[in-house]
Amino acid sequence: MAKPRIIIADTDVNYVLSLQLKFIQEFFEKIDLEIITDADYFEKLFSVPQKAEVLVVSEDLYNLSLQKHNLAEVFLMTETNEEECTSELNLNRIFKYTSIKEIFNEIVNKSSKALQLVENKKNDPQIILVYAPTGGAGKTTVALGICHSLSKNYKKALYIDAERFHTFQHLLVNEAPVSANEVYTKLARNNENIYQEIKYVIRNEKFSYVPPLKAPLMSFGIPMEMYVNLIEGAKKSLDYDFIIVDVDSVLDEEKSRFMQLADKVVIVVKQTKNSVYATSRFLESINGINDDKYFFVCNDFNKDAENMLISPDMNINFTISHYIGHYTDTAVSKLENYSESADMQKSALLFL
Repeated sequence: MAKPRIIIADTDVNYVLSLQLKFIQEFFEKIDLEIITDADYFEKLFSVPQKAEVLVVSEDLYNLSLQKHNLAEVFLMTETNEEECTSELNLNRIFKYTSIKEIFNEIVNKSSKALQLVENKKNDPQIILVYAPTGGAGKTTVALGICHSLSKNYKKALYIDAERFHTFQHLLVNEAPVSANEVYTKLARNNENIYQEIKYVIRNEKFSYVPPLKAPLMSFGIPMEMYVNLIEGAKKSLDYDFIIVDVDSVLDEEKSRFMQLADKVVIVVKQTKNSVYATSRFLESINGINDDKYFFVCNDFNKDAENMLISPDMNINFTISHYIGHYTDTAVSKLENYSESADMQKSALLFL
């Protein structure tokens, strides 16, 4: 069977090399990759009929005559970040100066059928647990920001708030709780197929999420174990690339179970003395910490305020993987703006 043919055409040699390297790293020997940096050669090549699964072409080389060729997907690299409507068949516009990783993800995801690479192997979703040893660290905002940022990188993310009482909805457009009584009955029954049984109520705002419940779990007789079955069911479904699980700060048997279930654990900490101390105490209370699974993120960082994370008096036993700067309450309340910030985008890249 012939390998998928990918053509990348741009006279900017340095730019092309970066994109070429990404394709080689991911699909070495699985594709026929052609790089064209000479405008005259590009014109000569397309003076005769061509067939390719993907053509990535810069604005200066693109022309309407390319439509007559057998090209499954065409990506036009633009230098202005403006969404333009077009009636041209299979023409995808991409802002050229987005990160190479984001451009690569968009090309691969939109061309998955033509490339027949992504569909051949469906990886298990990654379960990412977001936890903070103290309240007020902003773990829910970080969790939702990671979900939104992953979706910007063309990954399917599911958010599950695995707390006894839900308050995350104020950050979403649709704040309405689950209204159907039958859903609460199914959650209380808590069987292994719970995900499939309540899948129809899952909503989407860039990323998918299980809607909030209208009262605490105990009001409906719903056990915390329900979340374990819900998470495991969502993972088995292969509907998502990532499942983000948001839990409260109480360290109990349920949290231990969630941490064992997770592929990655994000510990959210602030630079304050209380938060740093609580995080160190948390680490002393559990076994099995390893650098591959646990990530420590400093949220609400202010370079002008006292930073206890670098204080010699704190005897810190963890390392911060990433800092998320301070944002006003207004900025955070607009989740899309918050998640599109450079800090949140970098946090999401920890898992890509």
